[in-house]
Amino acid sequence: MINTIQEIINREANAIKSIASDESFEKAVNLIHEQVHIKGGKVVISGMGKAGQIGVNIATTLSSTGTPAVFLHPSESQHGDLGIVQKNDVLILISNSGKTREIVELEVLVKRLYTDIKIIGLTGNLDGDLAKSSDVILYTGAPEEVCPLGLTPTTSTTAMTVIGDVVIVLLMQKIGFSKEEYAKRHHSGYLGSKARGEN
Repeated sequence: MINTIQEIINREANAIKSIASDESFEKAVNLIHEQVHIKGGKVVISGMGKAGQIGVNIATTLSSTGTPAVFLHPSESQHGDLGIVQKNDVLILISNSGKTREIVELEVLVKRLYTDIKIIGLTGNLDGDLAKSSDVILYTGAPEEVCPLGLTPTTSTTAMTVIGDVVIVLLMQKIGFSKEEYAKRHHSGYLGSKARGEN
């Protein structure tokens, strides 16, 4: 079992190392900065299933580090929640296959509201519908899942998480996000105390 554990860890680590550190990250960060920090919009993130759970994490971490973001459930968007989207927002749509029906439909619906809205696609399929409709593509590298069935989102969601972390850190650097600003958003808990120098 120890060998199996190490193999799984190695495969996950190799997937992370295979993520291309290319200009797509800079394009995504510049686009978010322009729409949110210059034009006053926000980041709206959406994904279905496990990808959606990664989206929630990215949204909350962006918000806590100075870039306002919300998670929009793709199914609920078809029942009125689409109203949260405003003209200067930027969408991050997440789909490993790039074919997730709810995400493809969300892209169509949101462009009925705002034809020029900007979309960042986080995907493992450069030929999918999501990639074709995105202004910027953040590519996971389409790593093979460590799931023995090759089906359960495992390695793919690890790559999505890392890509989200890279975007978040680059944005923090770009806006000069300080420990003082961090503390203002973390009133309670250990991290808030640490940011205020109390621990």
